[in-house]
Formats: sequence, structure tokens, C-alpha cells
Amino acid sequence: MLTLLERIIFVIAAISTLITAGWVVRRIILIIKRGQGEIEWREATRQLLPTMLNTIVLAPVWRMRFWTSLTHAFVAWGFLFYLLVNIGDVMEGFIPNFHFFGMGMLGDLYRLGADVFSVGVLSGMLALIVRRLIIKPREMFTRETTLLHPKAIKGIQRDSLIVGTFIIFHVGARFLGESFQLAASSDLWQPFASGVSIIWGGWNETTILIAEHAAFWGALGSIMLFIPYFLYSKHIHLIMTPINILLAPQRRSMGELDSLDFDDETIEQFGATHLEHLGWSQILDAYACIMCNRCQQVCPAYNTGKILSPAALEINKRYFINGEGARLAAGEDSSIPLVEFAITPEAVWACTACGACTDICPVGNDPMRDIIDIRRALVLMENSFPEQLQSAFRGMERTVNPWGITPQERMKWADGIDVATIEQNPNPEYLWWVGCAGATDERAQKVSRSFAEILNIAGVNYAVLGQKEICTGDSARRAGNEYLFYELATTNVALLNEVSPSKIVTTCPHCLHTLKNEYPAFGGDYEVIHHTELINDLIANDNIPIQSGIPGRVTYHDPCYLGRQNQIVDPPRNVIDRVSQDRIEMVRSYRKSSCCGAGGAQMWKEEEPGEQRVSENRILEAQSTGANVLAVGCPFCMIMLSDAAKDKSTELAIKDITEIISENISKKPKPK
Repeated sequence: MLTLLERIIFVIAAISTLITAGWVVRRIILIIKRGQGEIEWREATRQLLPTMLNTIVLAPVWRMRFWTSLTHAFVAWGFLFYLLVNIGDVMEGFIPNFHFFGMGMLGDLYRLGADVFSVGVLSGMLALIVRRLIIKPREMFTRETTLLHPKAIKGIQRDSLIVGTFIIFHVGARFLGESFQLAASSDLWQPFASGVSIIWGGWNETTILIAEHAAFWGALGSIMLFIPYFLYSKHIHLIMTPINILLAPQRRSMGELDSLDFDDETIEQFGATHLEHLGWSQILDAYACIMCNRCQQVCPAYNTGKILSPAALEINKRYFINGEGARLAAGEDSSIPLVEFAITPEAVWACTACGACTDICPVGNDPMRDIIDIRRALVLMENSFPEQLQSAFRGMERTVNPWGITPQERMKWADGIDVATIEQNPNPEYLWWVGCAGATDERAQKVSRSFAEILNIAGVNYAVLGQKEICTGDSARRAGNEYLFYELATTNVALLNEVSPSKIVTTCPHCLHTLKNEYPAFGGDYEVIHHTELINDLIANDNIPIQSGIPGRVTYHDPCYLGRQNQIVDPPRNVIDRVSQDRIEMVRSYRKSSCCGAGGAQMWKEEEPGEQRVSENRILEAQSTGANVLAVGCPFCMIMLSDAAKDKSTELAIKDITEIISENISKKPKPK
């Protein structure tokens, strides 16, 4: 029980803390509001329950670094429980003979929880401090060539030390305070505090009373001193993480990008040149970032020696905000562009847009979106992009495909095979979107021929657009050429809406993603499936007569825009399992699959400097499984991995799942 003087001091201190914290919170809100777009509050209310569950369970954290995640969980769960504990302690300090939750079973469970979580937080925090400051794991820091704010390394270490010390002091003081109260007794519901209380058994009542009051002020006084600093430190993620997840814009896929309005002549900025050009949620990302570097750990560009680090991007944004927060909150423009403090142009163009960073982030950050927005500004506002992309852009502009093949040649792949166009079969069950690769690339054309044979054997009612089909624009959009994508998308949507397909099937995950997730913003809403999904259904319904199995071992590479971006992971494996008795997974598979190196328009340019090609890194991983066949489900993956296999002189056969099935059916259609 506090004395009258202590209560007065506590109230004055609490009010001072709230005023100071309120000023900082107001500034944070003003800074976040500088971002583009509006919060969708209706969607936020729908996400309230999932966000609460996610905050409690910490689901995204457990996908990697189990033991580190466990120690972090001890701290996080303890932090949540201590929201109750601190309220209870204040009430017990102000109200005579008050016991939070009473002295019944509920009160017993409350005291047990406080006791257990106190020990959990202390042990977890000590482990994290040792890891961060003494062990210093490799993944915690970026390589020297990566742009990183000069204050970041020491700043992160300083924050970790200060926050870790505060948590240990705050929780430790409270824990000791309970042990002081139990010095003359014990409590079965507080086993740890009771155990420590034995130490104080010889102390007199006056000493115990002084110790109790000191512990109270140590526990709650430290909070009031710490809160203003806490709001500036990286550990504000404890509050910002649930907010970031709750308010995150809802998208059909993590890779779905926001469209730009080229018809509005009042818009003067396309893409993000400065921090305030990013979306409000992207600025919020900087506050939510835990600086754990998980995104960097899974980035295929970083893992092959390139200077791109999605973690550094978010860290740089946060430190820049700390430095220019006052002018941003006042509505002034930021002083320097993003490519001078957040990420270099070389790093921008190293991104494969695979989405691994976005997918693995435990706090819902989306570095990939920042990079695409920066690319948009470089292309549309500054006309600055790798020269090699020019030929792909020119091909999409003049011949409506990045390979530069004329529309008149688009059906040559089907010579000798019975493939109906939409004019010949205007009401098909499936409209087959062949894709630019499947129609024009020599290697991908073989896959198209195999798929056509399978559809014919199975008696599927399908048709293709033929010469009317043009590029979906995926590469243009990921390269930042949003205007070119806009032209291709609007043209395609107009055509598809006229055709009005029942279902669309495609052998290209990039086409699938664009048609399914990007075109609804342009008025095109279609049911789109991947060819492995259709083949899986056809086999399940005995429409494809399987003849024999594949000798040797098979491993499967999940295309980023199939597995991670659209969660299509089981159908391809089901198909392989019908013809193979020995399928083995690579270490990075399913949603954790590594990129082939073609995404993000990398297909059309040389990789940025690094220690290794992304495709080479992936082919070596496939080789390490001992597989004889590497199965793929994407023409880009086929091209990239086949080239890498040639460079490494490996005997590993690269085959599309369609080809594997085509080679193992009992009859084939007769040539025309």
C-alpha cells in the first residue's frame, strides 16, 4: 500500500508520462498519414479476431529459428500478461487490502500466471541479449556493400541493450517485490517467488517494507521513465505489429499490386521517389519492423551475394524517419530520395519480386512492394532502368510479347496438333492461356505441345486465343513499367470480357497470377487455374491413362508465383506421385521455395553483381537431393534452371510436369 506522498508522486509522474507519450504518438500518426492511400476501416474490423489470435499465438514467428522464436515468445507472452499485472499492481498500491481478481481460483490462476511469466520473460530476455550482443549471429547484420544507415548497427545494439535491461529490471523488480511479500510465508500459486522468498527470511519487517516499496517503484516507475524512449526504439514493434497486421490492406495475393490512375491528369507523381510517396502501410512497416533480418535470410538475391537486403530497406526507412520525423510530421517534403538513403538503384534492380521477404515477415511487412514502387518511379518519372530491359519493353510495345515474335507466328507451336482457336470453338469449357513463353520460346513450346496432347487424350473441351493472345504484362509491371502494363491489361480484359471464358487454364504461374489477381482491378474477374491443377483432376477422374512410372528420384521446384504467391503446392506433387515412387523435397520447398531467378523481370536482364547466379544456387540445391529429374511447373523456371544445369554440366533432367505425364500415358493422339 502506497503512502499519500507516494500516490501524489505517482499520479504526477503518470500524467507527465502520458503527455510526453501522447506527443510522440501524435507525431507517429502524422508521419504515417503522410503515406499514400486511405485506411480501409471496414476491412480492419473483419481482421480484428484473426489479429488478436495471431498476436497471442505468434504464428508467423515459428516458421524459422525455433529456439530463438521460443525465447522471443516467452518475452512476448509475458509482455501481454504484464498488461494485466501492471494494472493490478497499481490498483493494489492505491486501494487498501485490494487483491486483483480476488482470492478465489481466478486470483490463484492470476498469481500463478504472473509468477510463471515473470520467470519466462527473465530467462527469455537474458537468452536474447546473449544472442544479440555476445553471439552476434551472422544473419543479424548485412554485408558491408549493402546500404545501411550509419547509426543502424550500433543503434540496434544500443536499443537491444537498453530495452533488454529495462525488461529485466522491470520484471525483475516486480518479481522480487512478490518475493518480499512472501518473506514471512509462502504461496503455492507463486512457486518461483516463494522459492526466492526464502532468501529474505531473516529480514525484519521494516526492511521488508522498504524493499517492497522500492520494488514497486522499480517495476512501475521504470515503465513511466521508459515509455517515451520506447516509442522511439525498434521495440515499438510490440505495439505496431498487431496494428500493422490489423490494418494491412486486403489483397487476393501478396503479389497483387495497386494500379495507378493514368487518366487523372492532376496526378504528378507515379511510384515512390521519396518516403512520403509510399503507401501509409509501407511507412507503418518501418515502425513494425522487428529488425530480425528474417527477410534478408530468405532473399534469393542476398543469398547469392548481391547487395539487396530487404531488412536494410526497412531499417533505413526507420532511421530516416527518426532523423526527419519533425519535418515529415509538419507536412514538409523529405530531404533526399529513397534511392539515396533506403536502397540503392543496384539493389532495386536485383530484386526477383519472389515475395519471400513478404511471406516470411512475422510482423506483416512488405519490402517487395516498396521496391516495385521505387522501380515505378525510376521508370515512369526518370526513365531510368537497365538498358537490357529496353528490348523486352520494345517487344511488348510492338509485337505484344517480350520475345519480339510477331502475332502471326504465335500458333506455330501447334503445327501438327489439333488445337482449336476461340473462333473455331467459341464456347469451350476451358480457355487455355498459352502465354508468351509457351507460344514463342522453343523450350516452352515443347511443354505446350505436351499439354495439348494431354488435353486431347482426356477429351477436354478447350480453345486458345491464337493470334489474339497478347502478353499479360507481368514482366512490365514487375519492372516498374506500369503504363505499359496498363495498356496490355486493359486490352486483354476487353478481349476476355468479350470471350467471357468459363474457366481459364494456363501453364505459366506469372500469367495465372496476373489474370487471377491483377486483372480484377481493371474489370476482369475470371476463374483461373494452373495446368497442374487440371491434370491432377483429370488423373483423379481416370481421364488420363497412366502407363508407367519414372525411374529414379524426382524433386519438385515450387515456382514463386504458384506456391508462395498463390498457395498452389499440393496438385503438382499429387501429379508427380502418380508416376513416381521416389519424390524427395528440397530443403527450401513449398512456400519456402527459393526463386529460379527469373521473376521481377530478371528474365530479360543480366543479374546484378554477386557471388552466384540465383538459378545456379537453386540447381545446386536440386542436385544435392540426389534426384535424377527436377520437375517444374513454370516456363520461366524451365528456362532459367535448364540454362543453369548446362552451365554446371549436370545430368539432372529438367522437365515440366506436363512432359512427365505425357511421357507416361498409354496412348497419344495421331498427328494430323
